[in-house]
Order: sequence, then C-alpha cells, then structure tokens
Amino acid sequence: MRVVVLGAGSIGSLVGGLLAATDRRATESQGADDAAVTLLGRDDEHTRQIRRDGLRVTHPDGIDECVPVAVATDESAVADADLLVVCVKGYDTEEAIAGVAPSLDGADVLTLQNGLGNAETIADYVPGERVVVGTTSHGAVREAPGHVRHAGRGDTTIGRYFVDNDPRVHAIADLLTVAGVETTVTDDPQRAVWTKVLVNAGINAPTALAGVPNGALAEDPAGLRLLRRAVEEGAEIAEASGVDVPEDVVERTLAVAERTATNRSSMRQDVERGRSTEVESLNGELARRASDNGVDAPVNETLADLIRLTTSD
Repeated sequence: MRVVVLGAGSIGSLVGGLLAATDRRATESQGADDAAVTLLGRDDEHTRQIRRDGLRVTHPDGIDECVPVAVATDESAVADADLLVVCVKGYDTEEAIAGVAPSLDGADVLTLQNGLGNAETIADYVPGERVVVGTTSHGAVREAPGHVRHAGRGDTTIGRYFVDNDPRVHAIADLLTVAGVETTVTDDPQRAVWTKVLVNAGINAPTALAGVPNGALAEDPAGLRLLRRAVEEGAEIAEASGVDVPEDVVERTLAVAERTATNRSSMRQDVERGRSTEVESLNGELARRASDNGVDAPVNETLADLIRLTTSD
C-alpha cells in the first residue's frame, strides 16, 4: 500500500515516521528500495531537515530512532497513492484537500484530525465512499526541525463515514497496527469523532489558557470542575445533535488527562508559539451547534472566546 501523509506537523510526522520505519524494515527484508511512504508538507526547515538527515523519532521509552522518510512538497506526490492520511490542522483542511484532490486516483482518504466537520469538507472534493474517519489519542510533539517525540500511546479507531466498512478499511487498520499505532475498526465513526471532540474540548482550551500540563486538570479542583463542565455541556450538545456519546465520557476525558499528565496539549503549544489554534472546530463548533439546536453552551462559548482573545492580533 503506497501511503502519503498530508501534513508534517506533530501527528503527521509521527504517523509518517512510524509507517516509514515499518516500510523500511519490510523493504530491506525483501531486498527492495522503493519507499512506499511519503510525507507531504510545506517546504520549511522541518521538511528540509528530514530530507537531509531523516526523521528523528523519540519513542515513549526514550529511545531515539533515525528514520529515512521520503519528503515531498508538491501536491502531485499523491498521484500514485493508495491511501492519503490527512493530518493537517482543521482550519487548513479545505485548502489542503482541494490542492491534492485533482491528483488523487482512487485513493482512500483517512482523516486523523481533531474537531468536527473534517469528513464533510473532504467529501466536498473526494467521493464519500472513499472517506475514512479516524480518531487517535496518541500524543506527539514536534520538538525541533526534523525531530518528533512520541509523547504517549493511545487508542486509534477508524471507519467509513458515509458508507459501510469494507476490507480496505480493515487493511488500513492492519497497516497502522503493524506500525505501532494499534487500530480498531468501528461501524459508528461519528460517535468516535464526537467523543474525541469532547475529550479535546475538556482538555485543550483549559490547559492552553492556564498554561498547565494536561494532568493539572485531574489534580486540581478548579481544573477538574472546568473539565467536567465543558465535557458535560458538550455531551448535551451531542444529544441535541442526534449523536449518542458514551455515558462515561467525563471519566474517559479524565483518563486521557491522567495518561498524558506531563504533556502540553496541542492547543497550548499553538498558543505559546503564537500560532492559530483548532478552537473553532472544537469548543467553537460545539457552541455553534448548540445554538443551532437551541441549547445553551456558556462554558464552551467562553473557552472559545478566551482562546480567540488570546490569539488575536
């Protein structure tokens, strides 16, 4: 399976690096030298460093591995892909998929992005039956140009969003699992996406605003109250939107915060680096859907507004 990972940020670099390491071992054992994994990103110091010296991957046990990864910056790199893995930020989805869609030739498109609406945006440019939606709680931090740290293992779930699953979805799950991203297939990816959104809504904005690691939300009464209120409110919004999320979604969010206790959330990293955040596809989108369904969302609306204020020019 020829794979192109679209987006060379933290999670894209990690997924691309893990897939490339597995592919390298397979091709070496078979005496081949044709790389089947390509990382497609911007022409910046990160991609140039990877092209020069390979991608440095720091695994959860602290061991470093240097992985040769094919790097491309031209959208035509997707022409021979069997699978496109979309890892760009939610606010870049439309521009990114519009750019590569004309070069895709029957490839499945898997989104491993945060937030709501990515599948629908992708389906505006790619046939819906080729769209696969995934959620992952693996942690990744881009430490420096050419260096990504695997900050924590987690669960990954994928499934067709607009049609029933098929053998190709299971093949994608197997591919990721062999690479160290243990993946299961679900027949209800919408539920998985909403559950992940609620987890992110309860962790990302609060940690970004307070400048604390994820674990502080589980250890401090104030953090615990904020997490619980954001997630419970999000669950009410999901119900009003016709989506059935797990009854223990607050406990699941707490478990993620505890499991990634020392991590800086992706939104906190973005705020600290002065970059755009994904708040619009998380707390902001929850507030919008609440309004559409006649539900109040004071906690998520306030969190979204505070992030907007923090990152405004």
